[in-house]
Amino acid sequence: MTATTAPYAATPARATRPPSARLRAWATRAPLLPALVFMIVVTQLPFVATVVISFFDWNALYPKARHFAGVDNYRQVLTDADLRHSVWTTVLLTVTVVLVSLVLGLALALLLNNRFRGRGVVRTLLIAPFLVVPVAAALLWKHVLYNPEYGLLNGLLHYVGGPQPDWISGTPLLAVEAALVWQWTPFMMLILLAGLQSRDPEQIEAARVDGANEWQIFRHLTLPHLRRYLELGSLLGCIYIVQNFDAVFTITSGGLGTANLPYTVYQSFYQAHENGLASAAGVLVVIGSIIIATFALRVVSSLFREEASRA
Repeated sequence: MTATTAPYAATPARATRPPSARLRAWATRAPLLPALVFMIVVTQLPFVATVVISFFDWNALYPKARHFAGVDNYRQVLTDADLRHSVWTTVLLTVTVVLVSLVLGLALALLLNNRFRGRGVVRTLLIAPFLVVPVAAALLWKHVLYNPEYGLLNGLLHYVGGPQPDWISGTPLLAVEAALVWQWTPFMMLILLAGLQSRDPEQIEAARVDGANEWQIFRHLTLPHLRRYLELGSLLGCIYIVQNFDAVFTITSGGLGTANLPYTVYQSFYQAHENGLASAAGVLVVIGSIIIATFALRVVSSLFREEASRA
């Protein structure tokens, strides 16, 4: 009897830590508490307030007429034709920019993975667009490149005797996409270049010895190895592009069918003063970003596990 009851009697003593240990644990966490409180006050409380406002019919011009509307704001966001169009524009803009950036980033990563004179300078120049402030990059494309009178693109076309199109009026969504692709291609290039440099050189050399050409090595060895890096780049790119506001606001001001969901939130809040409707649209943007971020975190954790298993 004593042999069987002794372990159970010892369990509570091991499960409860002495007060000194608990005090040391709290003393260790105490320096982090101000940062935690600051983060909650700055990020979580405004989001909770936004969620609460999203359930009210609240126009800032008529504050006394606000009332609880339930899920009507969410229903309007999902059923209104203009808002549905902004959702479709957001999806189209995100998919196009991410896919084109991935393809160009992969091509540049394959180029920089080879040794050649001046590779460091070329790498620095290719990274530079990602370091430009988003608003400044959009202004650069709008005035320096797209301007129909003194823009660089029309200047080059004039030099060769070509047409002089108005890029923003003629192809507004393409104009926004090109600016974002220019800025996000270096980011994809860095991620994929890290993936290329983590390949096993002995495996590549063995494939060459067995008679595999460069295309076969790329198709059967490089691409499978880069799958996780491609997923990570696409997910991180989607998180940003879904929330992009700078390029749409600066280049087209949301006109000509380029208004995405973040710009619609801005328009509803600052121009129509519909606080409830704008809050509902903003909550949907956050939910979509959280879903994408969850997949991104899973991909990152799987990459760490793979690197740990190799080590």
